[in-house]
Amino acid sequence: MEALRIIKDEHRNLWRIATTVDLVADEIEAGSKIDPQFFTSVFDYIEQFIDRSHHPKEDDFLFRILRTRSAEAAAILDRLQTEHRNGPENLTRLREQLKSAAGGELNNAAFAAALRTYTQGLKSHVGAEEKEVIPLAREMLNAADWAEIDGAFLNNEDPLFGEKAKAEFRELFHRIVSLAPESVGLGAHSTGRLQPSAAPNKAEVVLSVSGMESCYGRIKALKGISLEVRRGETVALVGANGAGKTTFLRTLSGVQPMSAGSIRFYGEDIGALRSDMRMRRGICQSPEGRQVFGPLSIEDNLRLGAYTQPKSQVESDLDMVFSMFPILKEKRRLPAGTLSGGQQQMLAISRALMGRPKMLLLDEPSMGLAPLLVEEVFNVVKTLKAQGMTIFLVEQNAFAALAIADRGYVLETGTITLTGTGQELISNEQVRAAYLGM
Repeated sequence: MEALRIIKDEHRNLWRIATTVDLVADEIEAGSKIDPQFFTSVFDYIEQFIDRSHHPKEDDFLFRILRTRSAEAAAILDRLQTEHRNGPENLTRLREQLKSAAGGELNNAAFAAALRTYTQGLKSHVGAEEKEVIPLAREMLNAADWAEIDGAFLNNEDPLFGEKAKAEFRELFHRIVSLAPESVGLGAHSTGRLQPSAAPNKAEVVLSVSGMESCYGRIKALKGISLEVRRGETVALVGANGAGKTTFLRTLSGVQPMSAGSIRFYGEDIGALRSDMRMRRGICQSPEGRQVFGPLSIEDNLRLGAYTQPKSQVESDLDMVFSMFPILKEKRRLPAGTLSGGQQQMLAISRALMGRPKMLLLDEPSMGLAPLLVEEVFNVVKTLKAQGMTIFLVEQNAFAALAIADRGYVLETGTITLTGTGQELISNEQVRAAYLGM
């Protein structure tokens, strides 16, 4: 039933966008200026992703096969497929209303009302699929049905749904978040690019941790942690608050003392190295709570991230970061403390990237962010993964972390209790009950 996982993930994303549009509609009705560029990015995403990929995939496979298995499915599927067919026309009408509102022919209140009508329809549609279609599909479809449906949804060469298309959809979503007002997004005036590239072979073990222990006084926070990370992998460490996730990262990066065990990075024993020397080896961390240097400018924060790097490459690395997050370029001279939470999170990640990491450590990157920005954080992680970067992700949002991870570890009170691929852990009943709320 991998197709249902994909559909539900897309529903969550669509709900985030609809909620964001509702919030922006409220701001417009209160007198904020209409930004045609932002709404165009939203409409482009819906047109390319929802109307041209998501809906046809449902129609051609899930809905078609479900009709053959359940007579009672016809009524709800007829309605939903009519909504699928009407989607492009409704979106065209909304684009025309945007043009009229931007030109002063339609007042803000009327345009806001049109936006809410549209998003209400999207939410109603998603709700019907979640509450009626998906439960019925789970009940009525057999293993052969799921094999056919899953095969279509997981086809990485599919021009509408493969890896290339997914990269394009991440880019479209990135545009929305970049242009969304600061209240819900990054508030930039331009979009930038995430610039994916080919990933390397994942055979080489770059990090090997064995028997790691760390204490706070007499309290042993880590109790014999052993794990490994391969080149180009995204590995997630999940667990409840207080399980020791941040302590593990702090010990790995050398900020927290290790009382027992070993750490090998690219074959070198780095357990006795200072934290700055580990950073010079290529272990760069984006810390929990962002921890930007508030009084310093955004550009100075980024340059500090590149402190150990040759000066000759700093300017090109700044250009790379600014191309991903134009808002950082637009505000480069301002104190970092003036940024919104989402902007600071992008700065913290960018500061780590300025160190040209061989392994990027991300500690709770989605914590405290608005829903649209939470999705953008994982959007950025997916893109860095596609570029071949080795990533170790600590995240309380266990479902989101495991969904993008090649492998994962579950940490409970300082001990690794489970390990497996991201999808194996998502499917594990113990993990689902304890961390995924399922």
